[in-house]
Amino acid sequence: MYNLDITHAPDEGGHFGKFGGRFAAETLMQPLKDIEEAFYEAWADEDFHAERLDLLKNYVGRATPLYHAKQLTAAVGGAQIYLKREDLTHTGAHKINNTIGQGLLARRMGKKRVIAETGAGQHGVATATVAAMFGMQCDIYMGREDMARQMPNVLRMRLLGANVIPVDSGTATLKDAVNEALRNWVATCEDTFYIFGTAAGPHPYPLLVRQFHTVIGQEARAQCLDQAGRLPDVAVACVGGGSNAMGLLHPFRDDASVRLVAVEAAGYGLESGQHAASLAKGKAGILHGNLTFLLEDDEGQVQGTHSISAGLDYPGVGPELAYMFEQGRLELDASTDEDAMEALQLLTRKEGIIPALESSHAIAAGARIAKSMAADQIVLINLSGRGDKDMNTVFKHLGWVEDAS
Repeated sequence: MYNLDITHAPDEGGHFGKFGGRFAAETLMQPLKDIEEAFYEAWADEDFHAERLDLLKNYVGRATPLYHAKQLTAAVGGAQIYLKREDLTHTGAHKINNTIGQGLLARRMGKKRVIAETGAGQHGVATATVAAMFGMQCDIYMGREDMARQMPNVLRMRLLGANVIPVDSGTATLKDAVNEALRNWVATCEDTFYIFGTAAGPHPYPLLVRQFHTVIGQEARAQCLDQAGRLPDVAVACVGGGSNAMGLLHPFRDDASVRLVAVEAAGYGLESGQHAASLAKGKAGILHGNLTFLLEDDEGQVQGTHSISAGLDYPGVGPELAYMFEQGRLELDASTDEDAMEALQLLTRKEGIIPALESSHAIAAGARIAKSMAADQIVLINLSGRGDKDMNTVFKHLGWVEDAS
């Protein structure tokens, strides 16, 4: 089921077309090159893959199911909707695929401490989980705003033994957590491995994260052929930085018959100025070590973002997604906060599955797309995470806070 070939690799400088690269402090250039070298050595090592795939199967719970959501399909009308159930992994989201891989790299390189940034907290939980399993010190940087709206994940990280470090700068969200983690890594890179959480950042991180997540799309591709006898017509994933999107979409990249759709967070609306739609509304610039599409003002300052989902509340996007969009291989869609909340309730009531708010953006867009298609067509949606972490936000939005208590 799993193809270990590295296809559509970046050039030696880490570029996908003009996007990507390695724009980092001089202190970090050698550590980044060391990680790149260690990754390529590990990727060519059968023992590395044997251990990684064993952990993905027996610890993470892969392969995750591909579920034909018949009740949702009937409610929406149009194409058949299939859900890739990443919410059923250990820790409840796709993030564990990447932290297993990077954790093994960190151990291979002899690092005793790992750090990470986190927004929704799922990457933080997944990093803390792997650190506990491998016996590593773990520090997680998280914006104070995100800590408030994702407190269940903060408690999970602390229970796992991680030190959760609040970040108060800027908007106190994901962008600022990345900034603080990078600052710490500059000072501690000799004994610390930075487990980056999305398919962005300086080279080689976009490649690493993509490769560790392609298990999602490779499984979904084989499962769709097995269950439906054909490939999907459309594959849909939400996009913040791009980890779950690259994981699902990359294995379908060379299948011309499959439309690839990235769903961004439209927040209060794409024309409101309060959103996180970097591809739809951004322009090329450098953010967190790579050239990509980002939201910035006329003076080149990174703009604040808004999304009801902490994991999508980010002003940039991974460079490979930017390249795929520029090349015309990636279609864009966007879901507002209200769209996501409605989709969360629809899936919950129709299928008994509570999705993460991030995933709800993809559900909303996937349902819209399916409605315009024929009943014998297939829409594949990546259900990237479960929604228990978002209950406080959901209950407040619905006015159920008193009832929930």
